[in-house]
Amino acid sequence: MASSNSITSDKQEKGKFMPNDQNVLQKHVFFFDRNHDGIVYPWETFQGFRSIGCGVLFSVASALFINIGLSQKTRPGKYPSLLFPIEVQNIHLGKHGSDSGVYDKNGKFLHEKFEAIFRKYAHTHPNALTSGELMAMLRANREFKDYTGWIASWTEWKTLYVLCKDSDGLLQKETVKAAYDGSLFEHLEKQRAAAATSAKKRA
Repeated sequence: MASSNSITSDKQEKGKFMPNDQNVLQKHVFFFDRNHDGIVYPWETFQGFRSIGCGVLFSVASALFINIGLSQKTRPGKYPSLLFPIEVQNIHLGKHGSDSGVYDKNGKFLHEKFEAIFRKYAHTHPNALTSGELMAMLRANREFKDYTGWIASWTEWKTLYVLCKDSDGLLQKETVKAAYDGSLFEHLEKQRAAAATSAKKRA
């Protein structure tokens, strides 16, 4: 019987890569694999950020930071590439420190860790985070001298907050959960596309 790794490789060769059902981190990243070949290049990361409503400069900076930082980590044993590809099947190898711990070392979603975020920090509303509560969580998760992890966590969560806070300035629990499994990105892309279509019709 073929191993799961060989099956995944076959899917990549045919351009039909699909995330592992048990690896939620793969699903989170798969949105940025715009052609679904199992590889995320910087221009795909840029396109993904633009499609969910991020500005050009932020999208460029994110693409460079993410792909340069994760490329070699997700390609163990391979020579570095100046195209800085990220292999989705190995994205768990690129996990940074100072995070929430909701993804385990294999990319699996840990429900208890997710619930702990709101149990510990959602003091104003049980199922939502204010900006201040979000910052308190980020400070609590910081590991000693893990400056790269601090920056990565701050950028990820602040981007999520800016894009998805509600009219009361709250980041809802269901929104955060959707961000973890990547379904939020698809929703934002469809929402933005629908708004653009509606604007064209009114013009």
